[in-house]
Amino acid sequence: MRVATAATVVMGLAGCHSYHVDATVENRTGQELKLVEVDYPSASFGKDTMAPGEVLHYRMQFIGSKAMQVHYWTGESHLKETTIAGPEFQEREEGALKIVLEPDGKADFEISGMNR
Repeated sequence: MRVATAATVVMGLAGCHSYHVDATVENRTGQELKLVEVDYPSASFGKDTMAPGEVLHYRMQFIGSKAMQVHYWTGESHLKETTIAGPEFQEREEGALKIVLEPDGKADFEISGMNR
């Protein structure tokens, strides 16, 4: 009886795989960013402020498919919103994504090891 139960547990665990993408966001804009948000399929993550040169790490899991977007605000008294469109991702993708936020509202999306 114990052998059958153990075999069932092992087979159940073998079928489970958690797909995830390790994301890194780098602020290379040369200025402080406010309310940084990364929208991806099924969720979002972010930070209240990011200093110049700061790096944010996050682990994502995609459910569904959607194009990624990055939003942030710059400036002191007259805040300016920036929205940058990124690549589309699908459920069950995994690997690494590096988002480099550059001056003038641009970004570089570097995808590596992704099972696309």
